[in-house]
Parts: sequence; structure tokens; C-alpha cells
Amino acid sequence: MDTINSILSPLYIAVSWIVVQFHSLYSLIFHEDSGWAWGLSIVSLVVVIRIALIPLFVKQIKATRNMQALQPRMKKIQERYKNDRQRQSEEMMKLYKETGTNPLASCLPILAQSPFFIALFQVLNHIASNKTVGVLNSDQVESAREATIFGAPIATRFMDSAAKLAELDASQGTVRTVTIIMIVLMSASQFYTQRQLMTKNVDLTVKSPFMSQQKILMYVFPLMFAVFGVNFPVGVLIYWLTTNVWSLGQQMYVITKNPTPGSLAFEQRQERLRKKGKLPKEDEAEQKSAEATRTVRNQRKRQTRSQRQTGPTGQQPKKQAASSHSLEKPESGDAGQQGKPASNGQAGSSQRSQPQKKQRGQQGKKPAQTRKSKPSAKSKK
Repeated sequence: MDTINSILSPLYIAVSWIVVQFHSLYSLIFHEDSGWAWGLSIVSLVVVIRIALIPLFVKQIKATRNMQALQPRMKKIQERYKNDRQRQSEEMMKLYKETGTNPLASCLPILAQSPFFIALFQVLNHIASNKTVGVLNSDQVESAREATIFGAPIATRFMDSAAKLAELDASQGTVRTVTIIMIVLMSASQFYTQRQLMTKNVDLTVKSPFMSQQKILMYVFPLMFAVFGVNFPVGVLIYWLTTNVWSLGQQMYVITKNPTPGSLAFEQRQERLRKKGKLPKEDEAEQKSAEATRTVRNQRKRQTRSQRQTGPTGQQPKKQAASSHSLEKPESGDAGQQGKPASNGQAGSSQRSQPQKKQRGQQGKKPAQTRKSKPSAKSKK
């Protein structure tokens, strides 16, 4: 334990210094021994830490979305190399390297907060034991030890005995009521945050194990708060509740301003922007092209002039066939009217057409004549 305290000693100093600075500020509004001055100092500590962790939160969002997008490819790798764990791990690492995805990035904010959480827990334990810690002197430790929030000292816990609480002039019923209310609020805020993530900010077009994992965590985290919360001091519960409320607000901001593409929140945001006429040009162009594609698919195909003339079956229309047949009739008429008197123009044309007909007739009879005139082998002998 002494080794852990020596390692975390710089964090004890940092956490206690931040709390003392905010306590000095809030003492201008409240009494310096007031529980609100110390409680708001803890809340301000959370705000400072969470602001410092915003870059990690941005990385967490990107990593989470990348992991969602990679789930189908990861599933294929798992199915292909299900009997070779080593090859499966190698392919997974190769996939992460190609896409620039870090699976641990989604846990960075939680991992970064953990040391501060542990440091605050130890600082409050020292206060409850009336021991100096970090930059807190004996007077400040005594003031923080006796400070109460709704009648519950900030250094007390749900599991504390009545005798221990009597030393701080606190009622066991009051302390347990305050801690239970805080634990319920912590669990409810965590559950609602996870539920918003699951129902509104998950890509519905990609079905992956990530969704089932998040669904499990939605129920596991509130139970963890309920189990471990009874062993934490009221000051730590204030820290944890403030962290959950901050996470909820952060999640709501992301859902509203930068939702995951393909999610329900993304569609709702696009609809809001469309109504206000503030839809980004590229998104509007994509939507218009999609609508145009749907319209073109529903329209009949335009036909060319030749297709309209020939018709769908490739045959010539009846009117055109009749007109071409009528143009060919005069030839047969001329042949039938050879014995009748005709005008000079008609006679000339009939005289010109007759040699052509004779020539065509001779050409048609020529093969028959050649067959008849061909001598046989017997006649030659």
C-alpha cells in the first residue's frame, strides 16, 4: 500500500491542489466549512479533468466508428482462421495497421480518468481518517471532514457503522438515503447514456457483434455502480455522478451535431438541416442524384427513330409495307397493258422497260438452257 501511495503521491498533490483552489473560490460565496463549497470543488475537479480529456474523447469516437466499420471484415477473418488463433491475431493486427485503427483508443478516456478517480478516493479516505494528504493542511482536512451535503458528510459511506457516523454528528439513515439516491442517479444516467448510444448513434446498415456488446454493457454498468457505490464515500459519489452527467451531455452533443453516418440520429439531423435549408451541398447533391436515379428507373426507355419505325418485334409497320407494295404495282400493270394504246411518254417508258424484262427473263431461263444443251457422256461416244 505504501508503494502505491508513493507512486500516486504526485496525483494526490495535483488533485488536492485543484480542490483547494476551487474551495478558496467558492468560499467567497459559501461558508468555508460548508458542504456546498467542498462539493462544488469536487464537481469543478471533474470539469477540469473532462475538459483536459476532450482530445481523447474525440479519438474515442473515431476509434469506435472505425471498429464498427471493420466488424464485417473482422468477422470474415475469424471465420476463415477459426482453427488458427495465431494467424487470426496476425490478420487482425494487419487489418488494424492498414486502417489506422487502435482498438484501445475507445477505452482511453476511462483509462485516463482512473488515476484521478483513485487519487480522489484516497484523498477522501485520508480526510475521513483526519489525516493530512497532498497540499491539504490539518485545518482544511477538519473542515472537509465535517462538511455535509444534504446532511451526509462527504467523507462517509453507505456501509459506515452508526458509531462511526456519530463521531461526525451524522445519522446513519440520512447518510444511507443520500448515498442510495446518488447511486440510483448514477446508474440511471449511465443506463440512459448507453441506451442513447445504442438506439440513435449506431450505424443500422452494419450488423456486428459491437451492438450486442454495447447492449450487454448497457445493463452491466448500472449494476456495477450499484454494487461498488455502497463502498465509496459521498465525495466520490459526487465525482462519479458528475462524470456520468458530463458523459451524457457529451453524448447528446455528438448525437445532435456529429452523429454516426447511417444511424437514426444522422437521418434526423439531415431532416432538420433540410427543413432549415442548411443541408451541406455535397449531401444535398447526393440526395438529388439518388432521387434522379429513382426517377429514371421508373420512366420508360426512350426509343430511337428506327426502333419506332420497325416496332418492338423488328417488323416493318403495316402502313409502310402497304405503301411499298403499292409502289411495285405499276410494273405488273405495265406488263398487263402491253396490248393497249398508250401515250408517247407511257410508250417510251414501256419500250424501255420491255427490254429489261426480256433480259431478266432470259437470265432466269439461262440455267435451264445450259442444263438441256449440256451433252451427255453417251452422245460423245
